[in-house]
Amino acid sequence: MSTKPNSVLPQLNMFGANKDVSFAVGMSLVLAVLFLPLPPILLDFGLALSLSLSVLIFMVALWIPSPLQFNSFPTLLLVTTMLRLSLNVASTRLILSEGHAGMHAAGNVIQGFSKFIVAGNFVIGVVIFAILVIINFVVITKGSTRIAEVAARFSLDAMPGKQMAIDADMGAGLIDEDEAQRRRKELEDESAFFGAMDGASKFVRGDAVAGLIITLINVIGGILIGVVQRGMGVGDAFNVFTSLTIGDGLVSQIPALVVSLAAGLIVTKGGTRGAANEAVFDQLSNFPKALYMAAMLLFGIGLLPGFPLFVFALLAAAMVGLGVMIQRGAVEAAGEKARADAAEQQKQDTPEAETNPMHLDELRLVLGEGLVALANRPDAVLPSKIKSLRKHFAEEFGFPMPSVRIKDDVSLPINSYSFQIHGVDVAKGDIRANQMMVINPEGAPLALPGEATREPTFGLDALWVDSKVADQAEAQGYTVVDPESVITTHLTEVVKENMAELLTYGAAKEAIEGLDRNYQKLVSDLPVPSPAIMVQQVLQELLLERVSIRNLPLIVEAMAEATRQTSKPALVLENVRRRLSSQICQGLADGQGFVPVITLSPSWEAEFIEAVKIVGEERTFVMSPKRVQEFVLQARQQIQRFASEDSWPALMVNPEARSYVRSMLERVSPMTPVISNAEIHRKVSLRTVATIGG
Repeated sequence: MSTKPNSVLPQLNMFGANKDVSFAVGMSLVLAVLFLPLPPILLDFGLALSLSLSVLIFMVALWIPSPLQFNSFPTLLLVTTMLRLSLNVASTRLILSEGHAGMHAAGNVIQGFSKFIVAGNFVIGVVIFAILVIINFVVITKGSTRIAEVAARFSLDAMPGKQMAIDADMGAGLIDEDEAQRRRKELEDESAFFGAMDGASKFVRGDAVAGLIITLINVIGGILIGVVQRGMGVGDAFNVFTSLTIGDGLVSQIPALVVSLAAGLIVTKGGTRGAANEAVFDQLSNFPKALYMAAMLLFGIGLLPGFPLFVFALLAAAMVGLGVMIQRGAVEAAGEKARADAAEQQKQDTPEAETNPMHLDELRLVLGEGLVALANRPDAVLPSKIKSLRKHFAEEFGFPMPSVRIKDDVSLPINSYSFQIHGVDVAKGDIRANQMMVINPEGAPLALPGEATREPTFGLDALWVDSKVADQAEAQGYTVVDPESVITTHLTEVVKENMAELLTYGAAKEAIEGLDRNYQKLVSDLPVPSPAIMVQQVLQELLLERVSIRNLPLIVEAMAEATRQTSKPALVLENVRRRLSSQICQGLADGQGFVPVITLSPSWEAEFIEAVKIVGEERTFVMSPKRVQEFVLQARQQIQRFASEDSWPALMVNPEARSYVRSMLERVSPMTPVISNAEIHRKVSLRTVATIGG
């Protein structure tokens, strides 16, 4: 008992291991059927096999996610077409040679189809056969052929553009070489598939035409053979041979129709992903209103005289029920997705921060108990405003502002908030969650009922008022700000003041990895011990002076130029600023296109040049503290003249002294840009608005 399975398995394995030989033998047998007579039992087996293969192909066509996953279909189409035609020839031979013996002459499958479809009336069989041929040839096959032709043409025409897009993505570093090769292979397979489908669709049309011709030959030839050679009556011969021929035609056309439908499903799928039921029902379910409108139309048709109201009302009710189910399902799916997204976001936000005691958030907003609703209520706008703020920094400064983690803290006063950078408080404020802040832009006292306060960002006098008073204040021309905007305005200034600190090594690495592959290599080739740290230092210094780093490729190029002569970050920075002269000057220009500058008197210019001592790459600044103090006082005098009007002209100095002057003014006037003569672009026009020491 135990040896029998073991004796069979090696044979099965041998058969499976020689699939190429088995396939070749099968194709040879198909060709042999064209020339060798088949007994009825083998013909039955062949017809059943043809029908089974057709149904199998149809089911696979229904379930494949994309046409390329069934790219053997054109070959399979040729094989099944040849199988049906060879069986047609074999059945024709039996019908013409043995048809006079009765309906069983061509086997039980043809006889069964003949009895079931024809039902004793060959006229019905002829009509059914003709309808099937028309459906297959005129409707399905013709449409599939046209779609295959257009798809093949468009696929071939689009290939150069798609290949260029793949090369562009690889050049931009969006995909690696392996992914590019996979996409190119997929593109080639797609073009080859639709080209093959264009030709293979002709097999189906030819099969339909051949089936029709073979049927006519069988009817005419059978009647002639029956009457002339077998001595049958014309009526008997017509009845027998027509019934057999129609049965034979149906047993060939039905599998052909099924395969044609499979071909149509594959070529019409196009760019749709997923099985046919997913592609159809999922898209139909997106429009429940269409079901309601269709239900109304059906019910209206049922109300017309002579129409069966019950049938149409039943269908209308079914469509309404389906629409309600779809809407409920969509609501539930949206709720599940929202819950899943929230859970995923919470999973991303909380584990490291809450379970790792060593973790510090880069940027955190801490809210007092009375302000928590600003962030966690369903209609809270504070998170979305912070998200918009991150987009603003990315567009204006090219700065990847870190995500802001919002936490509550019962130790804070109930209406207070604070900003923390790397766990350290950097700014605080006090607001009212359910009131509006009113500010007089002219600085005069506010004659309105409310709670006096100071705007936390710029320290302006303000009032907290209720919504009615806020409407009145707005009508009087005062500035009215909601509490969320107060926080985001404060956050904006906090981030601007701390961009350099927030640009961590990880953020710098991410920025480098987002560059084109050529620029990534340029960074790695910088002749310094740690290229990424050098890039981080330069970017931090630029952000410290509020210079946008969006043009990172140009910054990397300037660094590569400078590091050939020096490894000092300060000297590299100055070269980068010179390369960014156009951008820097454009950011400083006024409405008329001029760059307003404050210059130094000749005496200060000479003193600064003399104070900078250069020995090789080393630079030192030698100036007495008294003279430094005098310069700062004189500079602040000139700067304050414009600061009162919220105007910040740039201070223009000698290139060698720029960094030192910037250090002097950083504490007293961080908003004042300090530029060197070398950073003035050749196409920029200057306007001197003041002179220090003049």
